[in-house]
Amino acid sequence: MAASNYSLKVNRELLDPNFESYRLSLDSIPTYNVELDAAVEEVKLKDTQYTLEHMRAFGMYNYLHLDPWYEDSVLFVDCKGRVLSLTVTLDTALGKPREVYSLTSDPSQCEGRVCASLSLTSATWAALSDGAGTLTLLRTGKRGDGTFMKWEPLFSEDNGGAFQPSSTATLMSRRESTPWRRSRRKPKERVLRVSGVITVANSAGQGQEKKYEVKKRRVLNGKTVPHYAAVEPKGKGLMVASEKPFAFTHVDGLPVQLPDPEPMEVEKTDPIYFWQQTAEDVTVFVRMPEGVTKEEVQFSLTADQIMLGVQGFPPLLEGQLFAPADPEASAWIIKEDKSLELTLQKREEGPMWSELVMGDKRGEYVMSDEQAALIHERLTFLTSEDMNGNPDKDKPPCNSQELEDCDGFPEDGSSLTYFDGESLKPSQVVNLGSHQYLFTVDVNPSEMPCLCLRHDVDALLWQPRPQQPGNMWEHIATFNALGYVQASKRDKKQPSPVETVLFNRKQGRQVGQVAKQQVASLDSDKPILGFRATNERLYILTSSNLFILKVNNN
Repeated sequence: MAASNYSLKVNRELLDPNFESYRLSLDSIPTYNVELDAAVEEVKLKDTQYTLEHMRAFGMYNYLHLDPWYEDSVLFVDCKGRVLSLTVTLDTALGKPREVYSLTSDPSQCEGRVCASLSLTSATWAALSDGAGTLTLLRTGKRGDGTFMKWEPLFSEDNGGAFQPSSTATLMSRRESTPWRRSRRKPKERVLRVSGVITVANSAGQGQEKKYEVKKRRVLNGKTVPHYAAVEPKGKGLMVASEKPFAFTHVDGLPVQLPDPEPMEVEKTDPIYFWQQTAEDVTVFVRMPEGVTKEEVQFSLTADQIMLGVQGFPPLLEGQLFAPADPEASAWIIKEDKSLELTLQKREEGPMWSELVMGDKRGEYVMSDEQAALIHERLTFLTSEDMNGNPDKDKPPCNSQELEDCDGFPEDGSSLTYFDGESLKPSQVVNLGSHQYLFTVDVNPSEMPCLCLRHDVDALLWQPRPQQPGNMWEHIATFNALGYVQASKRDKKQPSPVETVLFNRKQGRQVGQVAKQQVASLDSDKPILGFRATNERLYILTSSNLFILKVNNN
């Protein structure tokens, strides 16, 4: 995997430090029900599909599709192979879904099929996978003008295996399994996730009837299910978020020629600075040129950024701090004309910093004797014969089975990667670390889909900006304390503010920002196969019903 070379920049103006809690609201949500003429068939796991990757892949299937260009319309494919569209103009007068296209083959005969999937790539185009390996590009006409027309197929091709199209017509992914064996154990299957980028273009000459064909095929391989995959609108790049790395392996059927790795030269250099910390502050010792005076020192500090250098020389310390500091409570002095001692006051006491400046490897962390003794004490249980070698004897050991699902951390290799469309190499890589992937949403259909990541208890929405290499992922919105909503195992819906005033009776003060959490009950006992949300409605699909919930009556 390529080394991480980029970090997500949080817009602190979008964080609400006054947000405190949710309140359960018993207000009824207007719910409307549309009974389907034919059932939506659920594709279930087979006995041979028992791995965690199979579970993740099937768990990501969404049988309901929202038209991002006209958010009053949703589409789905029923068991008869019909692509049905429902447009909501008046919630109290819902009509029946109308057929816009019908599959020409029966995908139920395919052994390894998945659910049919639809990607509405523009205001007049769509990409359809029948779940059995056939990709069809459709001309839909302008869907939001109130007129109704059947969709016209312009290109169709069998890709040799079941797949699902992603955010554009040229990105698709499928699973392949290869057997492997462990000695004296039952043979298992290793799931290989294969993603491909297909470019389809008009090959007809001027004045001739349009004819579409595949212009280029690019294949990626990875050993996990990608959480997020999207092609840049102009096809110049690809973004993938996954727990294990992906890499391009083939172009037009030919293997990608990878250059030989250059020999690694390990050069031992002395650290430019040393630093240590306590729960309250960080102390930095920087080597300075001999005889330097305080007038020659160039220093600037904000809550998130630092720059320290000497006039006429490159900066010795520059970049984004690991966590916010208090500029007014920080200071520096020159000691013995050879070093500069800098004290940074942490804005938030308690949490320890894992590095001083994000991505700067030129310094060395020095651990105090007290910190070393504390770490040794906490790790004693790893070599202890006592099953509970916890220093806190009065507290039981942690049981991972008692953790909420929403508090699960992704694997260490979880990353968000941008692949350049020409070189097919990763140019921007973000190590997601503990930032759990939550969901994907289209905010602007003409741009790449946004992805939502967990940051502590909040959920932050990131808009890809491939045209801005310096700020490729922009923080555009925050779902306050969404982690608590996840923990309640209820519907995850963006909260709306509560207008009533609440007081904390114990502390005798008014509670700050409070939001309400609503719970909806559906008149159905069937599993939910599809779910989509807009600012006004929630759309929920079961095998026999389509429910519309009006969540914004303003």
